[in-house]
Amino acid sequence: MLNEQKCEACSIDAIALSKEEQQSLLLQLSDWQIIERDEIPQLEKVYKFKNFKQAWAFSNKIAELAEDEFHHPSILLEWGKVTITWWSHSIKGLHKNDFICASKCDALAIEE
Repeated sequence: MLNEQKCEACSIDAIALSKEEQQSLLLQLSDWQIIERDEIPQLEKVYKFKNFKQAWAFSNKIAELAEDEFHHPSILLEWGKVTITWWSHSIKGLHKNDFICASKCDALAIEE
């Protein structure tokens, strides 16, 4: 399972996943979508919560995950929801690390 894997160091010469590889890994996730911003594919999901405090607590868990994995997402915190967006900045695309971290986000959301 993806959430049991660890991110690997992703250098600037790492190869971004092909669209086929992205779609294959996406099938292992729930409710994530691949979007493009500035021609860069990104993995995104919106998590919903009962209030701001729960959303904030979840955001903090994601921040800790990011530090542990040394892979950092965009986190948008709003009242009752958190939008998480993963992509690998160094390769301007998606890497397996993004899918690993997305899966770990889902595992953290279950704990909420």
